[in-house]
Amino acid sequence: MTDFWRQREEAEFIGVGDIPVRFVRFHAADHDRVIVVCPGRIESYVKYAELAYDLFHLGFDVLIIDHRGQGRSGRILPDRHRGHVDNFDDYVDDLQAFWQQEVVPGPWRKRYILAHSMGGAIATLLLQRQPQRCDAIALCAPMFGIVIRLPDWMVRHILNWAEGYQPFRESYALGTGRWHALPFSINVLTHSRVRYQRNLRCYADDPQLRVGGPTNHWVREGILAGEKVLAGAAQDATPMLLLQAEEERVVDNRMHDRFCEIRAAAGHPCEGGKPLVIKGAYHEILFEKDAMRSVALNAIVDFFDGHN
Repeated sequence: MTDFWRQREEAEFIGVGDIPVRFVRFHAADHDRVIVVCPGRIESYVKYAELAYDLFHLGFDVLIIDHRGQGRSGRILPDRHRGHVDNFDDYVDDLQAFWQQEVVPGPWRKRYILAHSMGGAIATLLLQRQPQRCDAIALCAPMFGIVIRLPDWMVRHILNWAEGYQPFRESYALGTGRWHALPFSINVLTHSRVRYQRNLRCYADDPQLRVGGPTNHWVREGILAGEKVLAGAAQDATPMLLLQAEEERVVDNRMHDRFCEIRAAAGHPCEGGKPLVIKGAYHEILFEKDAMRSVALNAIVDFFDGHN
């Protein structure tokens, strides 16, 4: 995998508000299909080396974007650890520009999207804005709703109040703070100790990649983005596979179910008519133990092959 990673091509484009947005590319002359990977919150393409390796050796070119405010892309606030975005649509605008500049002109016969968590909300909103932008999309634990351990009315009251005061608007959300390494034993992202520790090393070895908790404004934007996804669920007919983690602790699985119900009622159901539940998996399905990860990866590749 180390030799493979050395073959990468890294580049950037300028996103909304002159924020530099970085991405990585893996290309082979005999590949005629591409998968655009949209990571989740705080993630960088550096974390996705293993997935890129697998997809590339299955015959796909791979492009992975670092969303604004994280990874190697430009930050919005002076404190680089604060997960922040001015407007969630800025993520979508960036992805749209990336698609238009890097994906559309490419040599590929088929273009797919594989998106995780926050990236799932971003990619879904892009397709609702521009239907049939890609040939098929696979969503892993998409962020259509956020698990927050407080009553909804209280959360909205706090976030709406914080909007009126910039120091609170841009401060860390309750219970969060700067990045620090958490022990594997308390993580709710993966059961794979090996992959968890490998991912932790990415951030430990490269401080530039570190992102801590979200700001209050980011949480508000994330909630509104999930509501927007559901409101537009009937608008897009792109073939879609939605994978759901059975032991989810980060995003709200009920919103996945509702999303699939709305699409089915509109006449373009998700693959199988409902989420594909990965038994026993935590949120980071593609970084789970092999037994769970292989089920997910095989389903994704089979799905893309079915839209070839």
